Amino acid sequence: MAKALIGYMNSDLRTPARLTAENRRLRERVVELEALVLRLKDENDSLTAAQAAAMLDHESISEMQPA
Repeated sequence: MAKALIGYMNSDLRTPARLTAENRRLRERVVELEALVLRLKDENDSLTAAQAAAMLDHESISEMQPA
């Protein structure tokens, strides 16, 4: 059990520097991707709202037109 716990410690001297650097790079990439997802969700929400407003405007204009 102790060997399994040591594998999770950042201070383990047996962990190669390459793996540590790769882990740091991957964590940074995850943070970047999470920020991108949030930005795209916000952009999608604003585009959806704009499309809904445009559809409402179009429907109200067509209701005012004589048949």
